[in-house]
Amino acid sequence: MRPVKFGLIFANTVRFAGRDGLIELATNAESAGFESVWTVEHVVFPDGYESAYPYDGSGKMAMAADTDLPDPLIWLTWIASVTERLRLGTGILILPQRNPVVLAKEVATLDWLSGGRVELGCGVGWLREEFDALGVPFERRGARTDEYVEVLRTLWTDDHAAHDGEFASFSGISVNPKPANGTVPIHIGGHTEAAARRAGRLGDGFFPGKGDVRQLIGIVREAAEEAGRDPDSIEVTYGSAEVFGSDPVGAVQELADAGVDRVVVPAFLHMGDPATSLAAFGEEVIAPTADA
Repeated sequence: MRPVKFGLIFANTVRFAGRDGLIELATNAESAGFESVWTVEHVVFPDGYESAYPYDGSGKMAMAADTDLPDPLIWLTWIASVTERLRLGTGILILPQRNPVVLAKEVATLDWLSGGRVELGCGVGWLREEFDALGVPFERRGARTDEYVEVLRTLWTDDHAAHDGEFASFSGISVNPKPANGTVPIHIGGHTEAAARRAGRLGDGFFPGKGDVRQLIGIVREAAEEAGRDPDSIEVTYGSAEVFGSDPVGAVQELADAGVDRVVVPAFLHMGDPATSLAAFGEEVIAPTADA
């Protein structure tokens, strides 16, 4: 079997949103052999939103107006402070809603302080009402995302940096500290062909939330080749409930054969007794696949 890493998605939700819960989740996940935790993000919860949530048949998120959903970067800073190896992923951060210069500073600082453990998952967003509340145009958010990726990499790489684009413009500025390893991996989230092609063009990774993973990976690889990039350099992260089925190791094997590099499972499925549940997953799924 190809080597596969394991992560926890929806990590900053439910009982793990607060300080005690996140410490419990992070320390036990690291002990159990998980490689990473991944946050989800919404800055606001709009009352009566009409935009369709694409990851549930109801078209609605499994949260209410008073649901705690901490800022992903601040929450991950706490995770970094109580762990040594666990990688810190956003799965995903809504990139076009952010000021890219401020974000470059925030992400680089977290990465620098954590010893180079950040994985920045980015998406274009789906919730128009949230964009409206933030005063950011919903239209052309894909093009804005593409440009912001370029801005982040420029500021992480160069001092006295300059950029002149449609959505951002500056010259002669420096953002420090720089990321610990010179840059931060950027994973493109989304389940559409456009997202897959974006990942192939400019992503260090691809993080589809659903869909035919083989087909999507094929699109990523095709787009990478068209852009003159090495398709094998793009890491694929994917979530599957089948790893909790009757043959979890077989499910992981199938995903690995399809080209998946990291399997993420929902943290909320370990809510009851996280220490016992995470340890059992490590023994029954993570260890056997590592030995396969």
